[in-house]
Amino acid sequence: MESIWAILSLSTPYLLSLLAFLLLEQISYLKKKRHIPGPTLVLPFIGNAISLVRNPTKFWELQSATAKSSDAGFSADYIIGRFILFIPSSDLSQKVFANVRPDAFHLVGHPFGKKLFGEHNLIYMFDQEHKDLRRQIAPNFTPKALSTYSSIQQTIILKHLKSWVQSSSSSPTEPMPLRFLCRDMNLETSQTVMVGPYLSKESRQKFNEDYNFFNVGLMKLPIDLPGFAFRNAGLAVKRLVQTLAKCSEESKTRMNEGYDPTCLIDFWMQEHIREIEAAKHAGDGDPLHSGSEEIGGHLFDFLFAAQDASTSSLLWAVTLLDSHPEVLARVREEVAGVWSPESDTPITAEQLREMRFTEAVAKEVVRFRAPATLVPHIAGEDFQLTENYRVPKGTIVFPSVFESSFQGFVEPYRFDPDRFMVERQEDRVHKKNFLAFGAGAHQCVGQRYAINHLVLFIAMFTSLIDFKRHRTEGCDDITYVPTICPKDDCKVFLSKRCSRFPSLS
Repeated sequence: MESIWAILSLSTPYLLSLLAFLLLEQISYLKKKRHIPGPTLVLPFIGNAISLVRNPTKFWELQSATAKSSDAGFSADYIIGRFILFIPSSDLSQKVFANVRPDAFHLVGHPFGKKLFGEHNLIYMFDQEHKDLRRQIAPNFTPKALSTYSSIQQTIILKHLKSWVQSSSSSPTEPMPLRFLCRDMNLETSQTVMVGPYLSKESRQKFNEDYNFFNVGLMKLPIDLPGFAFRNAGLAVKRLVQTLAKCSEESKTRMNEGYDPTCLIDFWMQEHIREIEAAKHAGDGDPLHSGSEEIGGHLFDFLFAAQDASTSSLLWAVTLLDSHPEVLARVREEVAGVWSPESDTPITAEQLREMRFTEAVAKEVVRFRAPATLVPHIAGEDFQLTENYRVPKGTIVFPSVFESSFQGFVEPYRFDPDRFMVERQEDRVHKKNFLAFGAGAHQCVGQRYAINHLVLFIAMFTSLIDFKRHRTEGCDDITYVPTICPKDDCKVFLSKRCSRFPSLS
């Protein structure tokens, strides 16, 4: 009995300390939350992280419903020791994106992104450093560069479309889920566009494996310990960045030898070499952002942006075109009037510009099903968001791009590509609500590339393939993986539409 009392007497201070910590955590949460709708009590430290990981769709739907249920217009919650705000309003989201003061809000991309993406990432830069880097990478997205990428994109899209039809023809009664097929196609496209000739077949295989580790870790609890998916994701990113850094070194050597650019890193290194020469002439040192590992980190940023968001858009394009046959018919008519598969030549930049309705379809897909539904920022200082609420420093704020897409537009819940045609131009009229590519200083630098990729896919897919969705109850419901996709992974029946596939020689 005496030993039990001895143990209790020794443990009591620790228990009291723990209880005090838990009480202070709750008080801190409630102090930050104030009158904002959200849970009154939260689990110690982890908060609602488990419900977020188990069912992100339901979690964010609940945040939206909670935000709309009160006059505040946004909601509060608590995840892994971090106070968060969910903002569905376009007007309030614009305050976050605009970053009216240098330290107001910093884009983070993921609540625990720095552990995943590493330090050398465009996402985490701001002010002059961010402007300088964006200026350096601008030559990566000139018309000449985009035209080079377009040829690569079409070659890889065609290769995968052939494979899909062949696989479908071997099991014509079985619907084919497109999600992983589109993901693999986009990964090959991104790799080839970004670092084309510098990745060997073996390197590509390892790259694909590591990228899968990264994708899995994005959706798991941020437990940075051996054996956990989050730790595996961080280690995978380090390997991917090292691989991309090596590609940048090989590209720099090749561009120094006077070769023409064949991929994005070539355009970048070509400009980089010019800047180094200019700096030498001026007697300055090497320009900023010139280290291979840093460039590798930024390349990974590009690849991530081009990969998952694009996969989401391709799947929703197929889904929405199937459910809107009148739109599909107009797309096919327009493409046929501009490009013929029988010509065995790729779609040119001029022909791409002529596909105005098809581009309108692409933009409406992105509006109607914004792939990256949330763009998390962290408050770098206390910020007066509304007259009655000041965002505490350190808060992770989630402006909802998805919610903004259904504000302001004419009949916003209707899939209507004509809203983006020259007669209506709703993307300009309601610019503050069209946030799929972000806004402000961090607006997506590669949005023209992304739209081109979606237009090329729609044009080729609809011209070369007949498709029909395998519709079941709830098949078009939204699921997070981590961008949004149809719940059934977009199951379709496919068959060849044209007499033969083009060679694109």
